[in-house]
Amino acid sequence: MAIRKIARMGHPILREQARQLTKEEILSPQIQNLVLDMVDTMRDAAGIGLAAPQIYESLAIATLEFKADNARYPDMGEQELLVLFNPKVTVLDEKEQAFWEGCLSVPDLRGLVHRPRKIAVDYLDQEAKPQRIEAEGFLATVFQHELDHLFGRLYIDLVRDTKNLSFLEEFRRYGNVKPAEEVD
Repeated sequence: MAIRKIARMGHPILREQARQLTKEEILSPQIQNLVLDMVDTMRDAAGIGLAAPQIYESLAIATLEFKADNARYPDMGEQELLVLFNPKVTVLDEKEQAFWEGCLSVPDLRGLVHRPRKIAVDYLDQEAKPQRIEAEGFLATVFQHELDHLFGRLYIDLVRDTKNLSFLEEFRRYGNVKPAEEVD
């Protein structure tokens, strides 16, 4: 379909709570076309997820997809394309893990973010049917990162120590700390 411009940190839409969609809206050609635009935009930007507010649409929609050979997140597994409408997260394991996160809306930065290591996500699929997925490890972090966008949160809001915030070039050059760690 079309590659959309990505909203960057500072634009007010990234701080809004996204509107939930009705089943009729989800099935509409307009929303289905918007999803195609989101997928095209995510892939073009080499992202592993994208939320509708990131393309200036304050709607509760997110997409995720990553390959096992992803250069930015090697050895983190694979997730086939998943489209979520009106998702809700339930924490299944409070124990935290930490990953260095980046964001298409916060270009050229990485930050160490602590999040629960196991969650469940209830959502409607592209046919407006209820689904549930459980995720742990890296996938749980990806879900939480993308779904935060639907509530006006960015990963940098969750960086506990600004010493763990780095420009991407320096992060690649100096490595900072290991890319992921379990937190007790």
